[in-house]
Amino acid sequence: MKLSHSLALTLPLASGWAVAADLSVKFDLPQLNVAEYHKPYVAIWIERPDQTVASTLSVLYDVKKNNNAGEKWVKDLRTWWRKAGRDARLPIDGVSGATRAAGTHTLNFGPAITGLDKLPAGDYKLVVEAAREGGGRELVRVPFTWPAKGKVTAEAAGKEELGKVAVAIQ
Repeated sequence: MKLSHSLALTLPLASGWAVAADLSVKFDLPQLNVAEYHKPYVAIWIERPDQTVASTLSVLYDVKKNNNAGEKWVKDLRTWWRKAGRDARLPIDGVSGATRAAGTHTLNFGPAITGLDKLPAGDYKLVVEAAREGGGRELVRVPFTWPAKGKVTAEAAGKEELGKVAVAIQ
């Protein structure tokens, strides 16, 4: 089942906006009461208004499976896979990482990774997608306007595979 949730986040435009910004993403992976629980694969990216990927921030999957077998299930992150994954060579240096257990996780990204320092002014979305082998899939979008002036935070929440997703830009 595909669920999509979003929360508008507007960052005020400034005439002399900063070129660099740090972005922090905090997300909850709920513990699901299922017979066979697999840690979800998670993709996090910045999306342009035309829904193309401006920057892939993180792809979390089972990077330690023998013969790169974990890459087989990355395709279950269907939205990210169709937009950026099928053209990517895994593992992506500085982007690929191990799956995370249920709980709250925080990932921090500097301007060189996020690409915020190169984005033209406009409207974007931070997107978090989670998918479990033998389980469900969910997508949470947090819209924002770039550039930011000062520290800005926003959050949205999923209902099944993702809990709260919080974004901070400073």
